[in-house]
This record gives sequence, structure tokens and C-alpha cells, in this order.
Amino acid sequence: MADKSGSGSAQVKIGHYILGDTLGVGTFGKVKIATHQMTGHKVAVKILNRQKIKNLDVVGKIRREIQNLKLFRHPHIIKLYQVISTPTDIFMVMEHVAGGELFDYIVKHGRLKEPEARRFFQQIISGVDYCHRHMVVHRDLKPENLLLDSSNNVKIADFGLSNMMTDGEFLRTSCGSPNYAAPEVISGKLYAGPEVDIWSCGVILYALLCGTLPFDDEHVPTLFRKIKSSKEYQDFFSAGSPPPESFMASSPMRPHPERMPEMKNTSHTLDPTTENKTVHAKKAKWHLGMESCKPVAH
Repeated sequence: MADKSGSGSAQVKIGHYILGDTLGVGTFGKVKIATHQMTGHKVAVKILNRQKIKNLDVVGKIRREIQNLKLFRHPHIIKLYQVISTPTDIFMVMEHVAGGELFDYIVKHGRLKEPEARRFFQQIISGVDYCHRHMVVHRDLKPENLLLDSSNNVKIADFGLSNMMTDGEFLRTSCGSPNYAAPEVISGKLYAGPEVDIWSCGVILYALLCGTLPFDDEHVPTLFRKIKSSKEYQDFFSAGSPPPESFMASSPMRPHPERMPEMKNTSHTLDPTTENKTVHAKKAKWHLGMESCKPVAH
């Protein structure tokens, strides 16, 4: 229960947490930093007004996000510690990350050097693969939903558009951000789920290496036409070295269904210190990198 403490202060508590400054304001509510009153541990508290989320018809979105985040414990997925409910609000007590969005990082630094891009990308793929193995597809992967901690480690956030996968069940819903959407999504075709996340990862990798988006147009129909044109992507990487160019051409942004087998090999297979155990090793070597590219354990 939220309450105010202290005689002359406007200090507000929720559970064992003292609410502090507002970190951000969104459509559904606001996010505040908070401190555990006994341990001093800093968290981010997402405050959602019940009436507002009901009026905006996003109760299902919030429920999905909470349900899926409760399932996850992975170093590159944002942690949900606790959910506190009051008659008027829902308080999501979450991991606080101080580094901002990957989007802002790309805007500030422009195209990244390959070792840094590889490190970010490996962490993203590690988290996405974990989601898929737990039968959850994110469906809105983009740099704005990838947060960075103080050591620039990626934390995947915003699972509001995520969906549980069921064997034999296909989705048709067009959701997420148009610039990162796979051709089958914007075409209204059926899709299983993981393949649309893989496409989005390819767009993110392009943004990391080039500092721009592969498909961009203010006119949405033109943007969709570009995405659906199925042109080859090697030309985008003429300034890069062969490994990322080869990897991009062979994996994330290939037409569905060729996308998935390649990425499974990329995500699961290899010991990067051993000379190519399979044909896929050459393609995956750039992605996996060396020891420093493994997920950061907390």
C-alpha cells in the first residue's frame, strides 16, 4: 500500500520502497526510481493507473508483460522483482538500469566499431534465444526497447506485445514498430513468432554497424514496399569487413523460412576458440566472438 511518511516530507512509500524522482513518463503511467528502505537497493517502479489502462484498452498488454517477465531470469532481460497492487494503481518493481536506451547510444555514437557491435548483438541474441526457448516471442524488438546498464550490458525490456507460442498455432497480428517489422508481418501473412524477432535483430544489427536504418521512409506505404522488396542486403555493408557482411547475408534478414535454421546454428552451436566445427561456424564466428562476448553473469 502506498503511503506518505515523515512529518514534514512528501516521501511516498510503496511496500518497502521509498519512491524518488520520475525517470520517465509514458502513455500508461510513469516510471520512478525507488530505494529499498532497509537495503538501499535502487529499483525502477513502473506506476500504472488502473483506470487509464482500462480506458486505453491495454489491460491485456500489461498482463502479458507481467506474466512473461515473471518467467524470466536472464542477465540480458530486465528483471521484474515484485508487483504491488492498490485499488487505483499497479506498481511494477523492476531492475533499475542507468545507461539509458540503446537507441540513444547509437544516436550519440553513430556507427559502432565491429567489436562493440558484436558484443551488443551477442547479448541481444542470447536474451532473444532465451525467450524463444521459453516459448515467448517479443514482437517489438528495437533499440528503444533495449536498455543499457552502467557497464553497457543490454537488458531487453517492454514485453507488452509479446506472445506465448503454442505448437501448431500461427499468428497474424501486425504489431511492433514498422521499421523493424518482418515482411510477413506487414503483409498480413501467418507467422509462428520467432522468425519475426530474428528479422528485427537483423535490422538492429544493421543499425549498430551503420548508424542508420536499412528501411526508412516517412510515407508508411513506401516503407512497407521497401521492406517487402526482398533486395539483397550485402550492399549495405560495403564499408564493413567480410565477417559481418557474410553473417548478415546468411542469417537475420533472409526471407522466411530460411531465416530460422541459420540463426539456430548461430545462437547455439559453437566454441569460437575452436576452428570451424561445422559449415555454419564461419558464418557464426563473427557473431559469437571471443570470451568477452559471452553473457554477463550477475
